[in-house]
Amino acid sequence: MRRTRTLAGIGIAAAALLALTACNSGSPTPGGGTGTGGGDEGGEDSTWFEVAEDVTLEGSPTFDAITERDKVVVGVKEDQPGLGYLDVTSGERTGFDIDIARWIAASLGYDEDKIEFKPIASANREQAIVNGDIDYYVGTYSINDKRKEQIDFAGPYFITGQGLLVAADAEEAEALEDFNGKTVCSATGSTPIQNIKANFPEITTKEYDLYSACVEDLLNGTVDAVTTDQAILIGYAAQYPDELKVTGGLFTEERYGVGLAKGDDALRTHINELFTDGGDIWQAIFDANLGESGIEVEQPEVDAY
Repeated sequence: MRRTRTLAGIGIAAAALLALTACNSGSPTPGGGTGTGGGDEGGEDSTWFEVAEDVTLEGSPTFDAITERDKVVVGVKEDQPGLGYLDVTSGERTGFDIDIARWIAASLGYDEDKIEFKPIASANREQAIVNGDIDYYVGTYSINDKRKEQIDFAGPYFITGQGLLVAADAEEAEALEDFNGKTVCSATGSTPIQNIKANFPEITTKEYDLYSACVEDLLNGTVDAVTTDQAILIGYAAQYPDELKVTGGLFTEERYGVGLAKGDDALRTHINELFTDGGDIWQAIFDANLGESGIEVEQPEVDAY
């Protein structure tokens, strides 16, 4: 069986030092290297996940389509460091969501060279799944009842919510009220910034089209915090571990799932079982991509509806 290997026992800053390269079999390995021989730093060699062989998935029209084209098409994001990120210079894709997508593809018998990553804007995700443009979507995709009218979800594989990113030397915050009289930045029109405007009038808000602009202001000291889904903030904290940190708890709850065609119970069950049985793999993927953030996150139980 072909294997994907990773460096054991090291944290690598997401999107800055986490370079996923294709091994001889086409599988990705964090930190570079071929992943087909030799040993890890420290002399320890660990298996991350395997590419399955002779896979069958009866009753899944999505898997039938994958088999016919001999390729997996995955919808992703590519502008979120640590989660779903594309380095336009090197062409390398990195992030927790990207590796979750690779893990699923491997469980279906498809290696890196048989995966097509397709960036899909948030507003177009359901339609892309309904149209069959993608086989599944992994990209900070919150499970909710409205979306489940059109598609199904496997997972959740991650639970997050509105969080706060601050300077590494800032005092810990326990509530949004701690930022009364201060300036908090987020993306224009985002739910977190709307929440602050509506409920915390003593907080000054600043808005940009991109979260990266907010993070730049935070690094420069012109804002006191950045707010959005904590998972996204963890990615930035991992990118700047000596300068930024995530503080406080979750002020809302968002359950990230894998979006897939409605009624494809066979594929949904397969992915849910993969997550349920693969706790060590899930943790390795999290540690490699987001471990440098310093925050501890537990893998959630799947909702096997």
